[in-house]
Amino acid sequence: MRFAIRSCDHHLVVAALYGTQARLTILKQPAPPSDPQTLALNALGWIIVDEERAERFLSLTGLTPDELRASLDYPSTLTAVLDYLCGHEPDLLAAADALGCRPQDLVAARERLAA
Repeated sequence: MRFAIRSCDHHLVVAALYGTQARLTILKQPAPPSDPQTLALNALGWIIVDEERAERFLSLTGLTPDELRASLDYPSTLTAVLDYLCGHEPDLLAAADALGCRPQDLVAARERLAA
């Protein structure tokens, strides 16, 4: 868990750490990445943690695990990751929630990678 202090004043930072009246905001996750490659790789991580979802992804893309590992730096592979999510709205919504972004961020990343 990370803490973000909503003031730049050093005295408030010290006060917040030692119990006076500064406000703290607890961030559950860091801000989602804006880089489409990073977002696609994070989405892939979300896909592969669930065995059934991972098998479905590999089946639909025709990739083997070894081919997937070897092609992680190819825009076409990263686009396929986001295509997979965009093709099934429940996964798109769940992935966006898990990654701390909006579904449209994943769609926009897919469009930027495909360009």
